[in-house]
Amino acid sequence: MKNPLLEFSDKGIYCPKADVYLDPWKPVQKAIISHAHADHSRWGHQKYIAHEYSVPIMQHRLGAIEVAAKKWGETFSINGVRFSLHPAGHIVGSSQIKASYKGETWVFSGDYKVHNDQYTTPFEPQKCSVFITECTFGIPAFKWPSQDQVFHEIRDWWQQNAAQGVTSVLFGYSLGKAQRLSYHLDNSIGPLLLHPVIHAHNEVVNSVRKLPSHQKLEREVDPKTHRGALIIAPPNAQDAQWLKKWEPYKTAAASGWMATRGARRRRGYDTGFVLSDHSDFSELNTAVKATQAESVICTHGYTEIYSKYLNSQRIRATTADTPFEDEPNET
Repeated sequence: MKNPLLEFSDKGIYCPKADVYLDPWKPVQKAIISHAHADHSRWGHQKYIAHEYSVPIMQHRLGAIEVAAKKWGETFSINGVRFSLHPAGHIVGSSQIKASYKGETWVFSGDYKVHNDQYTTPFEPQKCSVFITECTFGIPAFKWPSQDQVFHEIRDWWQQNAAQGVTSVLFGYSLGKAQRLSYHLDNSIGPLLLHPVIHAHNEVVNSVRKLPSHQKLEREVDPKTHRGALIIAPPNAQDAQWLKKWEPYKTAAASGWMATRGARRRRGYDTGFVLSDHSDFSELNTAVKATQAESVICTHGYTEIYSKYLNSQRIRATTADTPFEDEPNET
């Protein structure tokens, strides 16, 4: 493609006409950010542009940054290129970034999920010439159960543990998954406690999207007075010393990776719940078709396999390497 509107550089996805980067992975002058996860929103840029819901989360994670807040669908121009942000459904504030110039429109998906989790602003497909899509779970083996089914399974697991006097420890990423769990679970079965990192994130997210109030897990909290508790914690707390205080306990993880045979066992969880903030294979196909794009560029995930599949469906697809991570390392 001659003089593409967006291109992949050593710093990020770059728009030469506007001299702006999308989710850059190296420090740049101006960055448009799809969402606040650490692999997409990095420290060191001079100026940031993001959805208004992402701004306080980014400030919480990155500190004092210069950031301009935009609303859904609000058009802003940079050197003649028109940009706008549209819901991606991944986490609170997550956005697809649309860029248009002289009749050509590109959309960068960021991370997204098509199914509506009833908390995050739902994904809205955007028609475009070129669609840059993630494909974290871009193989047919990944097919998500309904959210209602998963939360029913979580509540049953918690209920069974509580009946035996066992603490339930549920691991979920501190930004995104933890808010989804916090929104859909309550203390009807037993005490619900949030790891301090998750509690801090919830307080920030609550400023833009209301969450139920749950107790913070502090050192002073006595397990004897919190029998049958459910603790929501980030995955990196799995081997923390404080867990011994809550013995006996059982662990579980809420993640799309729990759909993979052996993933729960390899990571040492007692139970796994298939709950992802990314699209499964079918949802990726739904999103791609809805864009009516002439060309698709597949980034992080099963890029080679998914692009090959799209080409077999007569959708022109290529791949591009990016350092975006595929969920497991997001605390």
